[in-house]
Amino acid sequence: MEIALLHHALTLAFPLAAESGEGEFHGPSLEEFYPPSLFFGGTVFEINRLMLIRLLVVAVIILVFWIAARNFKVIPTRGQSVLEFALNFVQANIVEQALGKKDGPRFAPLLISMFFFIVFMNITGIIPGLNLAGTSVIGMPIVLALVSYVAFIYAGVKKHPGTFFKASLFPPNVPWPLYFIVTPIEFLSTFILRPVTLAIRLLMNMIAGHMLLVLCFSATSFFLFTAGGLFGLFSIGTLAFGFAFTIFEILVAVLQAYVFTFLTATYIQLALAEEH
Repeated sequence: MEIALLHHALTLAFPLAAESGEGEFHGPSLEEFYPPSLFFGGTVFEINRLMLIRLLVVAVIILVFWIAARNFKVIPTRGQSVLEFALNFVQANIVEQALGKKDGPRFAPLLISMFFFIVFMNITGIIPGLNLAGTSVIGMPIVLALVSYVAFIYAGVKKHPGTFFKASLFPPNVPWPLYFIVTPIEFLSTFILRPVTLAIRLLMNMIAGHMLLVLCFSATSFFLFTAGGLFGLFSIGTLAFGFAFTIFEILVAVLQAYVFTFLTATYIQLALAEEH
């Protein structure tokens, strides 16, 4: 809402006369998240710029970890040290913190892969030439939320095959008439809202970040090359804000990966809890 209002204010504040041959300010729009088809248009295999970004991210992840893993040394190189630090960070601050040292190793491959996949997908939003996060369209967040959901269900059914769903929907020590209220609430919060909120939180953060960056740099271009005159001085401020928000978006990209992965680990831990 704030981005939309700022865009509207800029458009109203700095319109240029059409008869002068100049345009007016054009800010970001949701159409940017749906680029035109590049290959196989009109089919289920359609590929646009966003899909190419996602494929590129997958290729980069595989290449980075393959190069790092094939030459692991006792005395690590600089690149190996950075990778080990990142892996240990996820292992200690997400996997073991949420699941402990007993259950953590079982789900570490999934959670570590999820964290780095989301980080790489998010970070493309600030890379020149790409400028679009792989998670900024709902399809990818939904897939990630489904992976989290399946892992949660699998962990619960595996640990408590006969009582998982019953314990989740019918908490013990509740008077039976209240189950008419409690059970629908538990079903909605546990099995519906969890994956939905995971997907929406990730999606909206990436959309908001992209719109904010495009707004700042579009305004810079407008003030500098279109508005002219003293309006060009405004480009200094909008450019500075653009760089500041770029740094902020790097933090958001990592933070959202951390939050998504940590919540997934927490849901798995709840499924494994002995109360079931």
